[in-house]
Amino acid sequence: MARKAQPPRTAPTRKPAPVSAPAIIDPDLLRTIAELVSTGDLTELEVQKGDLRIRAARTPAAPIGAVVAAPLAQPFHSPAPVAAAPAAKPAAPAAAPASEFIDAVKSPMVGTAYLRPNPEAKPFIEIGARVSVGDKLLLIEAMKTFNDIVAPKAGVVTAILVEDGQPVEYGEPLLVIE
Repeated sequence: MARKAQPPRTAPTRKPAPVSAPAIIDPDLLRTIAELVSTGDLTELEVQKGDLRIRAARTPAAPIGAVVAAPLAQPFHSPAPVAAAPAAKPAAPAAAPASEFIDAVKSPMVGTAYLRPNPEAKPFIEIGARVSVGDKLLLIEAMKTFNDIVAPKAGVVTAILVEDGQPVEYGEPLLVIE
């Protein structure tokens, strides 16, 4: 039996889904959002209405990766003692700002500086003390760990720029050895 030639089968044609008209964005709304972000304390704002979503973000003032110089922290100075109260100890001489000390030993980390091993003990060093390389100068407590700060060079301690129990930042001058 002979077969009749049949026309090739084709896939049924489908009509593409109707594309919704793009949402019309109100220029006044955009101006208002931009003004809110630029003049307010906001760094980012997102507005959503139905399928329309607008996100505005303020760019940082300095480009990402740029180095921004932070001011150096000044040494803590306690107020002058009241005449009726006895002076506990003489204050460190403030001969020059901390940024002018070339021979300053700087903090290698953020933490709390301690000039003595415990509150009742005498300080590790005092102004005028002669130190050798590797002598313990003070402690910096960071995350419940006490880190020894040792003398990087031999010399005489000419200034102590921090108080016992004072918070310190990375790179902050702690004391001067000349």
